[in-house]
Amino acid sequence: MLVFFFVPFLIVFKISFSQTAIAMPPYTPVFDVLRDSWAMTWSKIGELSTDTYQFLTTDDLYWRSYVNSLVIAFISTCITLLVGYPIAYGMARARTEWRPMLLMMVILPFWTSFLIRVYAWIGILSREGLLNKVLLWLGVIDQPLVILSTTTAVYIGIVYSYLPFMVLPLYSALEKLDGTLLEAAEDLGCPPWKAFWQVTFPLSLPGVIAGCFLVFIPVVGEFVIPDLLGGSTTLMIGRTLWNEFFSNRDWPTASAVAVILLAILIIPIVIFQNQQAKAQERL
Repeated sequence: MLVFFFVPFLIVFKISFSQTAIAMPPYTPVFDVLRDSWAMTWSKIGELSTDTYQFLTTDDLYWRSYVNSLVIAFISTCITLLVGYPIAYGMARARTEWRPMLLMMVILPFWTSFLIRVYAWIGILSREGLLNKVLLWLGVIDQPLVILSTTTAVYIGIVYSYLPFMVLPLYSALEKLDGTLLEAAEDLGCPPWKAFWQVTFPLSLPGVIAGCFLVFIPVVGEFVIPDLLGGSTTLMIGRTLWNEFFSNRDWPTASAVAVILLAILIIPIVIFQNQQAKAQERL
């Protein structure tokens, strides 16, 4: 697995130091480890330019893309946790014979293409879509709401798409909860809400942490949902990266953007790995 991670990363990292060119590939390699001697390669590595990285610090577009991505990912993760925790809690408290069916209902969306599910939300959230028709029929609104091509549509799409990634680790943690601890708390006069907050929630923290990282990390680099549901007003680093690669054909800048994105995410990834290692040790 490390090979499949580090080899593509080293290629992207190498391209980030190249210069854009009108050719194929659209950049000028600064060195070639397969053709150059070790001495020549080492000499060229010492002469690498950081102009591309310096350019990223001077353009507000990239800063706003990173900040917007982190903000949207954080808010989406919080909403997903608030929605997913009651679902996982209800599944863990359901009768044993019902749990496989409830688990299947959470997994069922994965049987359909991710792209098709996002396209379906276009039909639901558009001005002539299902949501506006239902609200108009109920008399809740007089005019169709403008939801599509807004940040609200992005949040709806992200929460819907990544909800199973939050529910499954939470369900795994809550299902293992020892019910006798809650009975002991109730016998000692602890109200249900206090027993939940002081017993259930702390014991489910491994699932909360795993679910939050499983949602937050991929949402930061999300491209499909902001592009299809967010319109041109939603700025996220995934779209910026796509435009640099395929519209501007500026592979060095796009590679530098990807390297910085990985550097931003490496901290939560390391924390997640440490949490997983501690959970395995407790088992």
